[in-house]
Amino acid sequence: MNKESSVIKRIVYVLWALALYRVGVHISVPGVDGAAVERLFAGHRAGVLGIFDTFSGGALAQFSILALGIMPYISASIIMQLLSASIPSLEALKKEGPAGRKRINRYTKMLTLLLCIIQGYGLTSWIANSSGPSGESLVSYPSFGGIPFVVVAIFTLTAGSFFLMWLGEQITEKGIGNGTSLIIFTGIASSLPQATYQFFELIGSGELTPVLGLVALLIFLGVLIAVVVMETAQRRLPIQYSQRIVGIGPTNHLPLKINFSGVIPPIFASSMLLFPATLTQFVDVGWLKNLQNALNPNGVIYNIFFVVLIVFFSFFYMEVVFNPKDVAENLKKQGGFIPGVRAGSATSDYIKKIMFRIGTFGAIYLSVICVLPVIFMNSLSIPFYFGGTSLLILVGVALDTAQQIQAAIMTERYESFSKTGKIRSRRIELR
Repeated sequence: MNKESSVIKRIVYVLWALALYRVGVHISVPGVDGAAVERLFAGHRAGVLGIFDTFSGGALAQFSILALGIMPYISASIIMQLLSASIPSLEALKKEGPAGRKRINRYTKMLTLLLCIIQGYGLTSWIANSSGPSGESLVSYPSFGGIPFVVVAIFTLTAGSFFLMWLGEQITEKGIGNGTSLIIFTGIASSLPQATYQFFELIGSGELTPVLGLVALLIFLGVLIAVVVMETAQRRLPIQYSQRIVGIGPTNHLPLKINFSGVIPPIFASSMLLFPATLTQFVDVGWLKNLQNALNPNGVIYNIFFVVLIVFFSFFYMEVVFNPKDVAENLKKQGGFIPGVRAGSATSDYIKKIMFRIGTFGAIYLSVICVLPVIFMNSLSIPFYFGGTSLLILVGVALDTAQQIQAAIMTERYESFSKTGKIRSRRIELR
């Protein structure tokens, strides 16, 4: 128990932080009738707002203080990564180490603030000018001490988004796993009970026949199995060291994940599409309404853009995170080589070629998983949908967090053994 005590404390910290997040989801923005807003959102769950609400953990449907979720921060991070790869000054800043990363992080937060204000204004204006299903007003107090409701709401929503950003950083630093991913994971997982109830309710009411219900369930299980298999699949490149004789000693490999970028591309792609698609919901302009219709999550145009962004971010993330030249150089310094491949630049080119193949296969896999359920649900006319993107994020984050927990436990046990373990020498006494 003592060996895992600090790991348990970190897990408990994560659970408390996520519980705090779920409490915040149910706190409505001051002056808003949360129940009336939720009834209004009941008719928008199949569109862009439904996806946005899923990522926010149901906060948007209640116009909670956390309604913006953590998506503005993710959008800002994407923009900064793209700018860092294209603007020399930012690229140089990125290579300066902790000080440079700190400045980039500051720029990211400033951009997050701007995005929060823009999205907050759009959401707040729409709520202020809308009515409930029965014609009731959604805003109870148009002003607070002379301060307009719109100003109070924008400030509250921005503060809520920054709170989630801070909470994610705390989870990453003091807990286990990636805080941002765990917050998104918790938001999506919170909708599972309602989705399950809705599924069986549709069967009970006759809207969904038992046969189609079974088909939908088989599709879900098939996607789940495919995601688990692919998220754990690896391409292992054999590594031989010059100090060892071939065929003698343990075999070494360079493990390369088939889905190298994990859940990052779907999250980034969703964030990039949700931002403009959400803004079009609140502006009554002709061409923007046409854009809104085009960006319907069940439509062809939306899914084409979705696939293109998934492929782009798959290769972009791989390019940013993985450097074949560094891997080849480290192997050369350690006396390692890939059998049949020369050390140095030839090894770098070989690894780069393998990574391109892996990246292509991984991007196709992600695209199919994220889009195929939409195609099946539309072709079978099933009025229930739980996206492949959501399932991919749930499984990917769960597996990644489980691996980090296991690694933390192993590290702690090793450190405990190295501090307390004693090796007694055996002496032979001659008598």
